[in-house]
Amino acid sequence: MESNTPLAPKVRRLITILLCGGLTLLWLLDLAAFYDPRGRWENWLPLVTGPLAAAALLFPARRPGQAWRVGVVATGSLVLTVLLWLYAPLDGGTWSALETVTLLVLLTRAARRLERPATAVTLSAALGLAVILLPLRVRLGSGYDTLMYSNLLTFAVGGAVGLGCYLRLLDGRRARAMATVRQNERMELARDLHDFVAHHVTGIIVHANAGLMIQESSPEQIKPLLEGISRAGSETLDSMRRLVRVLREDEHETTRPGELLTELERLVGAFAGNGTGATLEVGPEVRGARLAPEVETSVHRVVQEALTNVRRHAHGADVVVRLGLDGDRLGVEVRNTAPGARTTVPTGGRGGFGLVGLRERVEAVEGSLDGGRTEDGGWCVTASFPLLKAMAGSPA
Repeated sequence: MESNTPLAPKVRRLITILLCGGLTLLWLLDLAAFYDPRGRWENWLPLVTGPLAAAALLFPARRPGQAWRVGVVATGSLVLTVLLWLYAPLDGGTWSALETVTLLVLLTRAARRLERPATAVTLSAALGLAVILLPLRVRLGSGYDTLMYSNLLTFAVGGAVGLGCYLRLLDGRRARAMATVRQNERMELARDLHDFVAHHVTGIIVHANAGLMIQESSPEQIKPLLEGISRAGSETLDSMRRLVRVLREDEHETTRPGELLTELERLVGAFAGNGTGATLEVGPEVRGARLAPEVETSVHRVVQEALTNVRRHAHGADVVVRLGLDGDRLGVEVRNTAPGARTTVPTGGRGGFGLVGLRERVEAVEGSLDGGRTEDGGWCVTASFPLLKAMAGSPA
């Protein structure tokens, strides 16, 4: 399960800044609360436990893992609470606001992100217990006061657990939706590949039967037929390999082989017919390039999805579709200007699934796909696809 729902970089930075700022403010409040008017801190322990817990929360390294860090913090807090309750309850208090909030944030994160359910339940229970028992560190005057504060913290613990479980549920739904999108894209590509394989095999059979018929009357025409059979057999083998790889990885109209540019012109023309400026720019070297049939359908699909996203999320924007060669690869770029009015983010850009399915299809045919914002506020989708290597005696 993908535990982190993607957020825009600016949003992630804002959340990080707010979290660090809030924790810093809490620590300053602790400094003021435990400051002795005589100019010293007699009770320095809460000024240390809070920053240590915050460091475990903000520590960016993957090692030790999050489960280890949560376990160490929960165990340390519980042990400290028990020791202070048994041996040294202080009137000044050793219960800091920074440590309390940090434990609650860790509790929410543990309930959401820890992959193994047993580990998540165990560590969440330990953190919750550590928060509820914090009032035992302070001599509050009576057991009733301690019980009252513990009850209030119980509600905070319940809220943290509920928020973590809710976010975990959203992450699970998103992961299942992404898996469904990828599987649907694989099956759609598999159907396309099946049609191409059947087309190649039919061509092989036709060439072979023609060779049998003319082998005595026109033996000089056998060689071109054999070259055609070899070429079709090679392309069939490539398509079969991709088909097997797609199926192992866990009625639709397609672009017919050899008509990619015609289909793209029709697609862009239909898009421009809706009142939006759209142009197709094709490099002269592209017209002589040879692509596998499944690559042609993938190129068509990328352009189609990109234009659909522009229509949905960038009303009034102008679009340019460019095709060009970069060495032995075909480059495809669909770029649109900033929309005329503020709209939602293109599907797949921030948490959607449009680019997820496209990337699955493109990578299945040994291509690559990327998308993101442009400097002028528009959107750009770029893709790269392999070309078919020319064979001796094959037509251009």
